[in-house]
Amino acid sequence: MLARIKRFLGLGGKAEKEAKPIKPKDDESSQQEVEKVADKPKIGYFHLSGCTGDGVALTENYDILADLLTDMIDIVYGQTLVDVWYADENNPYAVDDMPEMDLALVEGSVCLQDEHSMHELKKLREKAKLVCAFGSCAMTGCFTRYCIGGQQAQPKHESFLPIGDLIQVDCAIPGCPVSPEIIAKVVVALINRDMDYLQPMLDMAGCSSACGCDLNLSIVNKALCTGCGTCAMACQTRAIEMINGRPELNEDRCIKCGICYQHCPRSWFPEERIKQDLGL
Repeated sequence: MLARIKRFLGLGGKAEKEAKPIKPKDDESSQQEVEKVADKPKIGYFHLSGCTGDGVALTENYDILADLLTDMIDIVYGQTLVDVWYADENNPYAVDDMPEMDLALVEGSVCLQDEHSMHELKKLREKAKLVCAFGSCAMTGCFTRYCIGGQQAQPKHESFLPIGDLIQVDCAIPGCPVSPEIIAKVVVALINRDMDYLQPMLDMAGCSSACGCDLNLSIVNKALCTGCGTCAMACQTRAIEMINGRPELNEDRCIKCGICYQHCPRSWFPEERIKQDLGL
């Protein structure tokens, strides 16, 4: 998986060591630099079962991303940010004509009763070099895990799964919604080819821990909690409160987004990097 990410970023071997931040062109840019910018990454944005909050968070970065969206990437597929998609009422499976893309950002969980979404998800895996679970619904199922059928306005929709249960996911950005700040930082890390910053997103691709209960079982009950309060600060529904230096979960507020577990500094332990920094 890491090799696929590096190929997408143009890294590997000597190129990785010499990788430098991408800088804007100037009047004296070489022809090679012009061709590199002209070869824009192709991005697809897919919206499945969710509230569109992650898409709203993305647009909050428009002042930062304006040049990126217009000059450095091509959005070749999307239903919300741009009107570029292929299915229609007469041919719901026209996604077979989906273009090739370098990166697919997927927002929302997938409904097993929605045949179009199921078909679209499998097709995008075929067409995309990298698939990113964009937000907690795509990553863990989040609040859609509560859906048990009979709800309006689609009473036949009753089973929602994170996309990683159906296809291989290469990286994930958690949040309900994803914070605009982390989106901007990930974009900068991609441009600067900062693999150390991106590593947690790669590791989260296979993460299934989705609520404060996982935090208690895997961190607190194993005496790993340092009482830093990061989980409480990260919780977007205020379901966690620090009491006597330990997180207390309000299960009625928890929406199973997994943000508390994923932001806990003890849930991701980069042993090799720590040994390297300590000279061990």
